Amino acid sequence: MSHYLAFDFGAESGRALLGTLADGRLDVEELHRFPNTPVRVMGALYWDTLRLWHEIQHGIRIAVRERKLALDGIGIDTWGVDYGLIGPDGALCANPRHYRDSRTNGMMEKVFALVPREEVFRYTGVQFMQINTLFQVYAEKAGGSCTLSAARRLLNMPDLFNYWLTGEARSEASIASTTHFFNPATMNWATELWKRLDLPIDILAPIVSPGTLLGKTLDAPHVPVYATAGHDTAAAVAAVPSQGGSNWCYISSGTWSLMGLELDAPIINEKSLAANYTNEVGVGGKVRFLKNIAGLWLLQECRRHWMQEGVEYSYEQLTKMAAAARPFTAAVHPDAFLEPGDMPAKIAAHCGEKGQSAPATHGEFARTILESLALRYRDVLENLESLSGRRIEVIHIVGGGSKNAVLNQFVADCTGRPVIAGPSEATAIGNILVQAMGAGELKSLSDIRTVVRNSFEPTVFDPHPSEDWERAYLRFKSLR
Repeated sequence: MSHYLAFDFGAESGRALLGTLADGRLDVEELHRFPNTPVRVMGALYWDTLRLWHEIQHGIRIAVRERKLALDGIGIDTWGVDYGLIGPDGALCANPRHYRDSRTNGMMEKVFALVPREEVFRYTGVQFMQINTLFQVYAEKAGGSCTLSAARRLLNMPDLFNYWLTGEARSEASIASTTHFFNPATMNWATELWKRLDLPIDILAPIVSPGTLLGKTLDAPHVPVYATAGHDTAAAVAAVPSQGGSNWCYISSGTWSLMGLELDAPIINEKSLAANYTNEVGVGGKVRFLKNIAGLWLLQECRRHWMQEGVEYSYEQLTKMAAAARPFTAAVHPDAFLEPGDMPAKIAAHCGEKGQSAPATHGEFARTILESLALRYRDVLENLESLSGRRIEVIHIVGGGSKNAVLNQFVADCTGRPVIAGPSEATAIGNILVQAMGAGELKSLSDIRTVVRNSFEPTVFDPHPSEDWERAYLRFKSLR
């Protein structure tokens, strides 16, 4: 029996989860949960980094001192793109910014003035989003940042926490591949791109594969720390309970929805550039060819706004309200809503601009969001098939959103494909099992997925297509 501790940092909370692996089965238990909300200071948005470091230490203490466990590993995953800069004294130069900070506004255009968009994509194969690390770093350069000029290492957030745990500054490949200055064809930094942008190449850390042992914690007890799949989506995709083959796609469903294919090599060509798809690193040398979709973020923001107005709903209540609400009142493009604040008003305004009636009740807002996500997934599925030349027969939905039965059924009905939902804790499961692979307890990605199938029972949603969904999809396609 072995015990691995996974720290998973999500958009609303962070968690320490204990994975116990025995006889080819995994049990996962939450030991500690804590808020993970950004902090605004003088108009800028930051990670609450030192408090989160305190929570990591507290999670380790719970496992070791309270539960009296001898841990076989620790691994950390977060969302992509955000980073910290380490100075010559080994300390953090400045508190890391949050990707929703506004400093990247206009930065893509500044970069493209030096390196055309097509050439940036040729170097990196990554979809263009102004939140990407490349544009964050260039914002520092354009603003004359003293921290960038003083930095000796750039570390994405899981790598930063790993550095504090072990003293080893390394960049894990899956999180590095979200930066927009990593080349998935060579599995190394796109240094030529950095040279052309006059960015300091020497701050880029050596790259290691998911599952690499970094060392042991500096503070007692001395526990092994693994560079697990540090990007939360890479960890979640590793936990997709596929039995092999190439006829499936995944949706890692949460605040963001990451929908894509698992490939042996990146797709970097004019078509994938035009469709703005991304090639990121997975476990076992795989490439995750995918599209980022603004997922349940819209519902989370509506819920937050209604709470401010004095009406509080659980997500379960909102899902039930959506199921009971009038269908197909409107369709919205989820990716049009990336900024926080008064989401119901933004959705209503979007509907008015597109010649649609806005949802009239909170339940109709919730249903519109879930239907629109299903419609967007169908749109992406068709693009994935076209770009890859594959026929997708099955959709695996993992992550927190896999518990939303209403959305899962909408996806099956809208796409005409069966949906296999679960596990909901895919990110933590992937984090834990990649550690176990690094420790030699598992040998491959196939072994990881065998453990997942043995340990967690999925739910299957069979499709029930209808003319209503076809009409809704035609309306959705007209929104562009």
